[in-house]
Amino acid sequence: MTDFLVEIGKNDIAKKLIKSMGIPLSLPKDLKRDKMEWQEHPILDLPVIFGSIKGSDLTIPVAQSFARMGANTWVFQNEKIFQTFVNQGSPWGRTPEILDDKIIAKIKPHAIVFDATEINALDDLSLVHEFFHKLIPKLNNCGRAIILARKPMEIYDPIKAGAIHALEGFMRSMGREIGKNGSTTQLIYVDKGSENRLEPVLRFFMSYRSSYISGQSLHVTSKVITDNSPSFIRPIDGKVALVTGAARGIGAEISKSLSREGANVICMDLGGEGEHLSKLSDELCATPLICDITDKNSHNIILDFILKRFDGIDIIIHNAGITRDKTLAKMDKSLWDKTLDVNLISLVRINEALKPHIKKDGRIICMSSVTGIAGNIGQTNYSTSKAGIIGYVKALSLDLREKGVSVNAIAPGFIETQMTAKIPFMTREAARRLCNLSQGGLPYDVAELVTFLSSPGAYGITGEVIRVCGGSFIGA
Repeated sequence: MTDFLVEIGKNDIAKKLIKSMGIPLSLPKDLKRDKMEWQEHPILDLPVIFGSIKGSDLTIPVAQSFARMGANTWVFQNEKIFQTFVNQGSPWGRTPEILDDKIIAKIKPHAIVFDATEINALDDLSLVHEFFHKLIPKLNNCGRAIILARKPMEIYDPIKAGAIHALEGFMRSMGREIGKNGSTTQLIYVDKGSENRLEPVLRFFMSYRSSYISGQSLHVTSKVITDNSPSFIRPIDGKVALVTGAARGIGAEISKSLSREGANVICMDLGGEGEHLSKLSDELCATPLICDITDKNSHNIILDFILKRFDGIDIIIHNAGITRDKTLAKMDKSLWDKTLDVNLISLVRINEALKPHIKKDGRIICMSSVTGIAGNIGQTNYSTSKAGIIGYVKALSLDLREKGVSVNAIAPGFIETQMTAKIPFMTREAARRLCNLSQGGLPYDVAELVTFLSSPGAYGITGEVIRVCGGSFIGA
């Protein structure tokens, strides 16, 4: 469904009229989204600024990443770090420049990235303030602000841990401030020894494929055992991917995105969605599978279907889900049981059947929800099922990491679908505006994160819950 405020924001005449009338109406930015196939240089010729407390183990990997992504890099006031960027960028024809006040006055960076991995004391937080205080007003519309750090739980010095964790509050508050310009913030924790797994993560979160993800912290580790190198062109070419709930909405968009990047997609949905499923499968040259996941034999049906056509499975996307809303006092057992069966129990049953057949370097992605994190009135059943997914994913990721399989959950916020279009107008408007970006997301936004997490480049991310919510004001 069209967001009328976003549409007004695209119209210069309408914007001038509203301003001339003195109407105090904040218009959300039309977010930039990259709908082309993955590219070798996702931020080609876009200006990027890098700053650091001091040189760290990340300096060389970040310098190499920026050069390979095609960025025009400026280094913030550090000659030694600047020289590292020169050494790493020159072979790629990407010679950086040192950032001075004269350039700051005129530059409009696409992204500003700060390496806080060497933060050691509370006083070091002033360096974070200095960097972003100078540069955040210069950030271009639909820009990216990213902080790199070490995970505080791995730090045994309480003062240092406090300084690191303070970055979470800083990052989220900064996201609230720059969201009106369509810009986003992220905090990426990188374990020691996992520096070489950072580039694919930067590629995604610095690109226009992550436009509706803001205010998130995620953890890059070496937990997943693999000897494969990531590919950035058709990264899942030839992979076999199962998508449940594929006929419409988010599921259909996921199927399209995976297919675009080379996957052989099995589009699965209920018999009642047969017409939509057939049309989508024909469009994508995908394989349709009609199956009700609540059928107690569904896991065997799915397994037999896969083994007859393929030699195993690479990617499992659990997208199917339902809502059956009632307040707890009015919710009978059938509504409770049905919701948990579709959203959680069937998901586990299917995974248990497919686990022995998921290939090395496979991916499992489960759809949770912001409601599973924050809760919601009239949705105890739905919230329970989606929160259960979070705990399940965290534990399953530990079980499968030695096989090279990563397991993650995605928690969408308000996404513009046929289902949300049926929500009463005032409730729908409130849901749209209660996030940094003041608008709902699109199925595309969820699909692009699914595709990234399905790719070899996501080998540094497992056991994570990533929200696609525009920086929602609701929840953690």
